[in-house]
Amino acid sequence: MTNTTTPAVFAEPVRKVPGRWIAAFAVAWLGVWMAQLAPIQKLLPDQVQAQLHSDSWVDNVIAFGVISGISGVCAIVAYPLTGALSDRTTSRFGRRRPWIAAGAVVFAVSLVLLGLQTTMVGMGVFWSLALTGFCILTAALTATISDQVPVDQRGYVSGWISAPQAIGIILGVALVTYVFVGAFVGYTAMAVLLVVLVLPFLFLPDAVLPAELRERMSFRGVIEGLWISPREHPDFGWTLLSRVLVNFGNAFGTSLLLYFLEFGLRDPNADDDLLILILVYMVFVIVASLVLGRLSDRLGRRKAFVFASSAVQGVAALLLAFVPQLSVAIVAAALLGIGYGCFLSVDQALATQVLPDPESRGKDLGIMNIALAVPQAVAPLFGAMIVAALGGFAGLFVLSAVFAFAGALAVARVKAVR
Repeated sequence: MTNTTTPAVFAEPVRKVPGRWIAAFAVAWLGVWMAQLAPIQKLLPDQVQAQLHSDSWVDNVIAFGVISGISGVCAIVAYPLTGALSDRTTSRFGRRRPWIAAGAVVFAVSLVLLGLQTTMVGMGVFWSLALTGFCILTAALTATISDQVPVDQRGYVSGWISAPQAIGIILGVALVTYVFVGAFVGYTAMAVLLVVLVLPFLFLPDAVLPAELRERMSFRGVIEGLWISPREHPDFGWTLLSRVLVNFGNAFGTSLLLYFLEFGLRDPNADDDLLILILVYMVFVIVASLVLGRLSDRLGRRKAFVFASSAVQGVAALLLAFVPQLSVAIVAAALLGIGYGCFLSVDQALATQVLPDPESRGKDLGIMNIALAVPQAVAPLFGAMIVAALGGFAGLFVLSAVFAFAGALAVARVKAVR
């Protein structure tokens, strides 16, 4: 429904967002990614290893994977639920800003408390709460793209989600490794940076939903709203399936890279070489997300970019599977960066163009975002089990390629968007 008296709420935006909006958006995402990825890559695995006192990397990864997997269940609930709540919020501060602020607070406080935990249960509880805050925050933040960014600018703006992700992983890990050393200090530093970097975005305008236009909400209605029929909305269904497949493929290909270097390649300099792989990956993610996202806007095409980026990731995974050498891994990291950087920006733009109802953008994008958070959460657990069962990493990387190629085929079925 498009209501001419409230175009900022339900109508498709037509005015391009200015540079200061994009800058605040990018800075907010940098804070978000540092706060999420530094714990995943460094702080939480170190906490788990210190608690287990096990020399078996498989035991450590499975324990970390269980904690991460439980938090993934929280994401399945939190993303669409808080998206639906933000769709119906009539605060004078707007629909999205209250949830961005609330999510940042929950995320930050949970990280600080996580740094104090010395038991596996405590780690599981507070990491789940932290990821719930992450979901509340990012569900609302992502919805601002559909609310405020015109279609022909969404590829470029979405690139400012993925470019900060690449920077955030290396910057966050570097800070907690060399500057803010120790679990409590590291988590607290990430929490403070999160709040500081998200804060500028809260001062940008957000359209207010008049109370008389708010859709009534019931528990049954929310549950029913979580199901979007792929028969009635096939483009939404194919885009969601493609997202799930490609993100699982990427997570299988990247989540155990350190262990691949240590135990697959017997690399004596695994830590240093992992940093090189991350740097190569980061550079290509940034370039691909910004350049190819903007090119997608100019050409008015999405599917071809998503198809090609998914296939490139599949090729990178096959290289890791069949040519297990460090030099090849560096090439694969570059290809993964190109593929995933392009995928993150253009697929996000594509997702905003296949939403079933403009009045439920937050909820529908929340469902889409599940396809990003859950694969990242459960891939370490499943990946470690696959490597242990097959006795090596080749099978894991082949599976990564299969998922990526399947994701490319799924997005090719989208009809309404070029």
